[in-house]
Amino acid sequence: MSNVFIAFPSNEESRPLVEAILADNPAAQAVHSPGLVKIDAPNRLTIRRQTIEEITGRPFDLQQLHVNLITLSGHIDEDDDQFSLSWKH
Repeated sequence: MSNVFIAFPSNEESRPLVEAILADNPAAQAVHSPGLVKIDAPNRLTIRRQTIEEITGRPFDLQQLHVNLITLSGHIDEDDDQFSLSWKH
């Protein structure tokens, strides 16, 4: 099994994204470094628009996550409702 990961700057705009990812992916772990939050997950990680909207209390376009995205690892599958990273075997 391989880990996927995604990283965001450690700032107020990324906080709801990180919170939503950790809520929706129980096996995911956040690693905080100065100025950076990297989230690792075994095999798959999913970011759901609905969860982000519940946390922020306002509509969220998943394309907005690209503004704060630093790096990622895994195959991307995205639509209007979710953004997923996985390793397909």
